[in-house]
Amino acid sequence: MNYWLFKSEPDEYSLSDLQGEPGGIGRWDGIRNYQARNFLRDQVEEGDGVLFYHSACKVPAVVGTARVVRAAYPDPAQFDPESKYCDPKASTDKPRWYCVDIQWQSAFAHPVSLKDIKQNPALAEMVLVKQGRLSIQPVTAAEWRQIEKLGAGSD
Repeated sequence: MNYWLFKSEPDEYSLSDLQGEPGGIGRWDGIRNYQARNFLRDQVEEGDGVLFYHSACKVPAVVGTARVVRAAYPDPAQFDPESKYCDPKASTDKPRWYCVDIQWQSAFAHPVSLKDIKQNPALAEMVLVKQGRLSIQPVTAAEWRQIEKLGAGSD
């Protein structure tokens, strides 16, 4: 099993939005960065853990967890001319973009802010700290455990 951090702007799609989906399952789509796409397409697998991160907001933070329940498949938005994620260069024979389905697992009692992550020596090597902007990024098992611990209010 792998672990990931998925970023979303909470006014676009929040952890609460995911929780409110039927069965708590939602499509993680709209990824239009090649490195993030490659992670989704080639490495994210059913059963993987997801840290749900709210970005581009007053206090960016990991706010809870989800689980991947369907591995990568072509993002239907790339084929929809009405979608802001439409890609005219994509075709059903040669899709360019992929998505996965995730299921809500938990909301943290204490969101783990980016500031808290940057100040924690155990998390100093996180991709979030080193590379920052990537919307899908790997997380180590040790980082996952540390974030869960902080989210539960333990340090």
